[in-house]
Amino acid sequence: MTVVNSVLQGLTLGGLYALFACGLSLMFGVMRIINLAHGDLAVLGAFLVWWTTQQFGVNPFVALLVVVPLMFAVGYALQRTILQRCLAGGPYVPLLATFGLAIVLQNALLQTFSPDVRSLAPGIGGFATASWRLGSLSVPVLGVLVLAAAVAVLAGLQLFLRRTTLGLQMRATAQDADTAQLVGVDSRRVYALATAVAVATTALAGAFFGLRSTFDPSSGPAQLIFGFEAVVIGGFGSLWGTLAGGMVLGVAQALGALIDPQYALVAGHLVFLAVLASPRGGLLAMRTATA
Repeated sequence: MTVVNSVLQGLTLGGLYALFACGLSLMFGVMRIINLAHGDLAVLGAFLVWWTTQQFGVNPFVALLVVVPLMFAVGYALQRTILQRCLAGGPYVPLLATFGLAIVLQNALLQTFSPDVRSLAPGIGGFATASWRLGSLSVPVLGVLVLAAAVAVLAGLQLFLRRTTLGLQMRATAQDADTAQLVGVDSRRVYALATAVAVATTALAGAFFGLRSTFDPSSGPAQLIFGFEAVVIGGFGSLWGTLAGGMVLGVAQALGALIDPQYALVAGHLVFLAVLASPRGGLLAMRTATA
């Protein structure tokens, strides 16, 4: 049953990775941008939740009601002021711009909050470590909540893209921005809203990361790697692929840790490299976030 427990832990961890990957997948699907500041934006969200809980004495889940809309506005402004100007410069300009943004965010967080390690877990008390016992199985309550949140976010985005006017505009812009503009779609507004949604989901992922683990201003790059690996494993641009990719990555890390704790990250990286080298290129390759 130890293996089953490890797989269960890996699946719940995969929910967190899927949340990290969700914003990456959406931005790539709509704008073909890989945001290298994605992990640092998630850590910014975690710090904002932490600051809100400290200043106002509220639960982290209550703080999310303020932080997620705030990060939505940050994403919108980010697209309007930086990323939109980079789109015309080819595929490498957004990479350089977001890499620079990542450095700025890390240093700003370091100056503002110091290099001390923080955690959001004390704000929810015993809920952070609570679990359900099913015979010899241990099901983490927080892990199930994270996984449920990931499924809800991905399902909501899928419905949004397929059933709403703005979602249809995003899909049309992703297919051909010039043609979409000819029929009256404002591509700049669509790109800004897509970035805003991506950054808002990133803040949610950062908050759950802060509930599951400790974080500091330099935690962003590692989360970017996990999110990127989940996207690649699931297939670039596929929303449901990010969920599958996150779960595969989480299970690989959990089984690697079962062999030896030092093998946890190595096992995940090996799965990522195997998928990257495969002809198919992802579990749900050939689909896009806007399909």
